[in-house]
Amino acid sequence: MEKKRIAILGAGESGVGAAMLAQKHGYDVFVSDFGTIPSQYKEKLEALNIVFEENTHTAAEILKAVEVIKSPGIPDTAGIIKEIRSRNIPVLSEIEFAKRYTKAKTICITGSNGKTTTTMLTYHILKNAGLNVGLAGNIGHSFAAQVASADFDWYVLEISSFMLDDMYDFKADIAVLLNITPDHLDRYDYKLGNYAASKMRITQNQTSEDIFIYCADDEETLKALKNVKVDSKTYPFSIRKKIEKGAYLESNNIHININLNDQLTMSITELALQGKHNIYNSMASGIVAKVLDIRNTAIRESMGDFKNIEHRLEHVARISGVDYINDSKATNVNSTWYALESVGTDVILIMGGVDKGNDYDMLKDMVRQKVKAIVCLGKDNKRIHEAFEDDVEIIVNTFSAHEAVQVAYHLAKKGNTVLLSPACASFDLFKNYEDRGNQFKAAVKEL
Repeated sequence: MEKKRIAILGAGESGVGAAMLAQKHGYDVFVSDFGTIPSQYKEKLEALNIVFEENTHTAAEILKAVEVIKSPGIPDTAGIIKEIRSRNIPVLSEIEFAKRYTKAKTICITGSNGKTTTTMLTYHILKNAGLNVGLAGNIGHSFAAQVASADFDWYVLEISSFMLDDMYDFKADIAVLLNITPDHLDRYDYKLGNYAASKMRITQNQTSEDIFIYCADDEETLKALKNVKVDSKTYPFSIRKKIEKGAYLESNNIHININLNDQLTMSITELALQGKHNIYNSMASGIVAKVLDIRNTAIRESMGDFKNIEHRLEHVARISGVDYINDSKATNVNSTWYALESVGTDVILIMGGVDKGNDYDMLKDMVRQKVKAIVCLGKDNKRIHEAFEDDVEIIVNTFSAHEAVQVAYHLAKKGNTVLLSPACASFDLFKNYEDRGNQFKAAVKEL
């Protein structure tokens, strides 16, 4: 009997993981990447004798597939995707495909900002509490690769809107939506409503047995909730008002009350993650932990000793009384707002890169209050100059991480913070945000 073909577009972490899982389940696998495949992934494909191509998409081979698994980074407007869809071949995400082959339960975390931190914190709490738990999605090792080779009871998955767009039968046992702010609007016809609808797909297929956790202070989330029917049990969280079942902040204490006989109360001073936005992230993770009946002492301990991820408000060094912080993962305006909000000193802000249709207005007040100078790091900084020329005295253009750090070093005074928080994607000067963050850290270490 001839094997059914699965074509996989994109040979990064998710694509290669999907290829491994598809091969394990007896499919004829063909992997196609329009760019160059990184050597570590090429070696994996070769070791498994999986057929692949790079720097091209051969339509004749791809269109033989019964299903196509595409990388989240490939837009629906790509020619090959249009051709696949015109033949009515289903296009799905690696997450959708992998879920078919596991009985594990999933905790799925999405939001414009904070999802990586919240995913990592949730995983940290669950793992410390002794649960048999995996970490995947937009972070760590591919979900499909882990389903192919591991046997977890639970997965904590960081889910982007691009992944959600290609998820249909998938169901989150516990879904978390942190916030909805303008991001990636270039993929959503520049309409926030389209992007919000994409985020709400996190609740699709949920039943009354499932859980949906969301921010009751987020206007766009509340708006989007009016357009969908949510069948799951809902637990909101807020720092503005008391919540009967969920989490809230009162006189600098977080209260998590899922079970009224076993409430968790914790001072925000005990949290490893500081800043207003991190109170939200901690509440969301705390609700997940309480839903899973993890003991209060274990939750407190994990929330107190958590170390944040690389490139997210990562303290690099203190040199001559100046702190250097790497927040390269801040690829949208809202993330940069949060970064500025969490820094308690005057800031020399390094920002810029590929602008995804950014609206810098929301940053203006924060920039006026805290930013002494902006060091632009990007090929085209015109929009940053236009946005902030009335708010900041000094705006300087630089074209490498080394140059940006040197300029910031000369502008900073003792007690200041040099913050790399770009509000933009990195593809003009760097491979990705990790490359940008690593080059920034290397430049700081040379000072």
